[in-house]
Amino acid sequence: MKFERSINVVGCHCAGEVCDVIVGGVLDPSGCNTMYDKLVHFRDKEDQVRQLLVQEPRGRAAMCLNLILPPCNPKADAGFLIMESDEYPPMSGGNTIATTTVLLETGMVKMNEPVTKMVLETPAGLVSVTADCEGGKCKAVAFDNVPSFVFALDYKIEIPGLGTVSVDIAWGGMIYAIVDATSLGIRINNQNGPKLIEYGERIKHALQQSPFIPVHPENPNIKGVSILEFTEPLQRDKMEAVNTVVVSPGRFDRCPCGTGSCARMAVLHARGQLAVGENFTHHSIIGSTFECRIRGTQKLGEYDAILPTVKGSAWINSFKQIVLDGSDPWPVGFRVGDQWHVGQKE
Repeated sequence: MKFERSINVVGCHCAGEVCDVIVGGVLDPSGCNTMYDKLVHFRDKEDQVRQLLVQEPRGRAAMCLNLILPPCNPKADAGFLIMESDEYPPMSGGNTIATTTVLLETGMVKMNEPVTKMVLETPAGLVSVTADCEGGKCKAVAFDNVPSFVFALDYKIEIPGLGTVSVDIAWGGMIYAIVDATSLGIRINNQNGPKLIEYGERIKHALQQSPFIPVHPENPNIKGVSILEFTEPLQRDKMEAVNTVVVSPGRFDRCPCGTGSCARMAVLHARGQLAVGENFTHHSIIGSTFECRIRGTQKLGEYDAILPTVKGSAWINSFKQIVLDGSDPWPVGFRVGDQWHVGQKE
């Protein structure tokens, strides 16, 4: 049979979050000098790839997608782009863990037991990875993320119906707005899901309209809050805490969120609640965990940054060949209101 498009995908989840990986059928764009250039290319010129695979009827609301590409930096073993429902994040921790697992378990990168070390190139920069391997399986992956730092602590913003909300704004590979859910009189659980998503989207959109626009010191094209993380207070006796990230346009990250964990560690360190070398366990809304720590600090422009490490596990669960029939009336998919707070973008 003749199809307009055929794309090979390895199905994978990291701590519950679907993080599928494209391993064939999409060519490396020409004329790109950095992975960020490749991000811009797919975002602006080939976004139909993301829409085809992430949106219904071939995709689903709660999923991410990763595209493995040749790296631009000779220090890297592989490069990859992250595609989500509404954006192309410069970096994602859960997707890094999933992509590493797929690269090693499919043999795209040689696995060495008991430990495989590799470097991945993301649009946010180089990320070093250490994978625990046994019996041909990638058991766990720790990644040394890009430097993470705080733009603002306790930034106040007025939200209709909520009053004045205090927000921490931090970079962990994406620019996060971090809000203590208990300050809004709500706990992080599935029962409060609709309200958390409604609050999260309202706060994020208000921040995007505010005069304060955070800009990454090394890449001015990365600017503005793009994602919101709800937290509950740190349990100091156990050094653990719960969080959930609201992914636009209205769903939860199922995993504890790697970049969100890094942004939160930057906030905890700035508040004197998490020291260099101290272990910290981050829980997701479904109870899965990442093990986190700060391995050091450095200056990044004017900011005091931390060097965060996050460890978690991913599992391959399928091998898929996604095809597009030329007569299919939804070549870039669709969204419906039963799964999103907003419908398909016009």
